[in-house]
Amino acid sequence: MLDVPVWKRVLVTGLCVAGLLFAAPNLFYSRVESHNDALQAVERTGTTTPELQAAADGWPSFLPSGLVNLGLDLRGGAHLLAEVHTQDVYADRMDNLWPEIRDALRAERGTIGTIRRQDSAPDELRIRVGNPDNIQAAVRAVADLSSPIVSLTGVGARDFEASAEGAEVVVRLSEAERAATDDRTMRQSLEIIRRRVDEAGTREPTIQRQGEDRILIQVPGIGSAQELKNLIGTTARLTFNEVAGRTASENQPVDPGQELVPAMNEPGTFYAIETTAVVSGEDLTDAQPSFDQNGRPAVSFRFNPGGARRFGDFTAGHIGEPFAIVLDGEVVSAPVIQSHIAGGSGIITGNFDVEESTQLAVLLRAGALPAEMTFLEERTIGPELGADSIRAGALACAVAFVAVLIFMFAAYGLFGLFANIALIINIGLIFGALSLIGATLTLPGIAGIVLTIGMAVDANVLIFERIKEELKTARGPARAIELGYEKAFSAIADANITTLITAGILYFMGSGPVKGFAITLGIGIITSVFAAIYVTRLIVVAWFSRARPKTLEV
Repeated sequence: MLDVPVWKRVLVTGLCVAGLLFAAPNLFYSRVESHNDALQAVERTGTTTPELQAAADGWPSFLPSGLVNLGLDLRGGAHLLAEVHTQDVYADRMDNLWPEIRDALRAERGTIGTIRRQDSAPDELRIRVGNPDNIQAAVRAVADLSSPIVSLTGVGARDFEASAEGAEVVVRLSEAERAATDDRTMRQSLEIIRRRVDEAGTREPTIQRQGEDRILIQVPGIGSAQELKNLIGTTARLTFNEVAGRTASENQPVDPGQELVPAMNEPGTFYAIETTAVVSGEDLTDAQPSFDQNGRPAVSFRFNPGGARRFGDFTAGHIGEPFAIVLDGEVVSAPVIQSHIAGGSGIITGNFDVEESTQLAVLLRAGALPAEMTFLEERTIGPELGADSIRAGALACAVAFVAVLIFMFAAYGLFGLFANIALIINIGLIFGALSLIGATLTLPGIAGIVLTIGMAVDANVLIFERIKEELKTARGPARAIELGYEKAFSAIADANITTLITAGILYFMGSGPVKGFAITLGIGIITSVFAAIYVTRLIVVAWFSRARPKTLEV
């Protein structure tokens, strides 16, 4: 009557063993972490060293190596809150529109006369026409270039609007396009920051959007907030521009469509360059630290097919002329084009050391931030504070764990001991699941584990009390145990499903620490129900089959 099928015994035992096996690496945290970091470093660089090999050999490769990642509040690290200047993108958009608008207006030159771009606000484009009487023809020619916006909120709207003001055609982005541009800028900034942080090999960063124009960045294990700012705080905007002239005065006037840019390694030298770039960093497919022909650190790069074609066409048509390599508003170098450069590859030289060239290559590979960022909040959490948090969390877990063990044994005797064994297995299953999915443990996550420890015995209490009730009917110990598990199941399911729904809502609606709490709570609910219903039953059946007691003391 009281029996568990063999397949179910094998399945429950296998799940318990697998869970404890996945949890085991956390008992050797430093060794396994060094092993994982060494393997990632070898994979990232393609080379190995004796130190990396020794670290990789510190943990057997046939054993699981997944760890519960420690969050910022447990491990220490850097916290930044950045504001993205989404308006900066409008000026770039206007510059990109100008060549197409210029060509369209040149086709109407017989009607509108000469055209000339005027100085204007960053978010608009002004073109003066030679024949103001026919300015509406110019407006129509420009308006015909606008495109529908691909956006759920901007259905039916165009990306820009053209109007006439005196003798000038004024081009402005539409409100719908501004909103869509802001959203694209934020999404692109999030992705590029994530790629830059991942390139640096950091572990489990938190990078998420807050509000309309802010980004929260938390990176555990990094030395300081300044180190994180150095990694992500620069736009790393690389462009290749035509050089119109060179001067020693920063007040030298330039023609419309040009700008004066300082030289990075030549103080007091300025270059007049065309604002419309020949190619930009967006056309890069790869950038790697290297050395030039003189053995000095440099960065080699390669363009995609479109960028390679434009770069090759430009160099073929401007042999003997200089062109500027501009990085973040400074001319890194302005070499003279000696010949047609085909293939779309080249090298950036400058006054770099090895570390600077490596960091520049990382930034260029990750891509350029589309807009400047201002850091509104920065905070460095030291490893000592993280260690204190771990000790406090471990103490809380230990006190809760011991208190529950003592209570269960005092209240239910031998059956309480069975529940305690299941509780120990339950804790192992929680850490095994967290390690398997690569979850990040934070202080709220520890709170979720502590809460789970208290809740884990609820199901056992319901089962044991139900067994006591069934014993009063004198149906025998075996039947009482069987009915106790069967009749307590509905109450256990109801109580835990409602809590699991709450954990799901916290996860999907919350962010950051709230998600960490929801994850550990949700996993804890599932493992505690499994341990109470299946693990304790397997233990009780195994004991009952051996002892064959005539009466039960629950």
